[in-house]
Amino acid sequence: MGSSKPKSKTLDLPSAPDEVLVGAAREGDMAAFEELVARHRDKVYARAFSILRKEEDALDLSQEAWVKAWQRLGQFQGDASFLTWMTRITINLSLDRLRRRQRLQAESIEQMDEDFGGVERHLPVVTPNPTEGLERAELRARIDQAMAQLTWAHRTVLILHELEGLEYKEVAKRMGCSTGTIMSRLFYARRRLAALLQDLKAERSHDAQS
Repeated sequence: MGSSKPKSKTLDLPSAPDEVLVGAAREGDMAAFEELVARHRDKVYARAFSILRKEEDALDLSQEAWVKAWQRLGQFQGDASFLTWMTRITINLSLDRLRRRQRLQAESIEQMDEDFGGVERHLPVVTPNPTEGLERAELRARIDQAMAQLTWAHRTVLILHELEGLEYKEVAKRMGCSTGTIMSRLFYARRRLAALLQDLKAERSHDAQS
């Protein structure tokens, strides 16, 4: 335990390709992994922020993503770029956190209702446009719930193209597939998301009437 991890003595870190750095990091070269972090941390943070929309959460999740990447380096197959692999880790962690946040919010509202006999007494007495705020919050909740039900490929293509605003070719590069595949996935992802949102809207409408 007293011996330090090997350093990159012969490897020119700044000019080394990601694949070479990954190989060195697998052998315990922390300097090589730190170069990967320095090279891609802004992109990883941007991806997390695009989903979570909170700086503190995005920073925290970025750190979690890099820790998980270090632990799972042995699973990196090289069939896609290292950045694409990191993007997958980041998106999956971010979506998991969104689901936990949504679940905790729901549990918190239910607990308030049980403890105090109604959430309404905890709402602000005066709001500029309460209906608009509630509708926006309800729509956001429906979108998050529907997104959580999509496959990883469909969630990812929607996030990268719709939320990040990346073009088809850039999304294809990040996901390691052809532009045609991205266009096809996007078509089916949009259709699936629309169907899920319609189902959720119908469910909530039915619950409200019953």
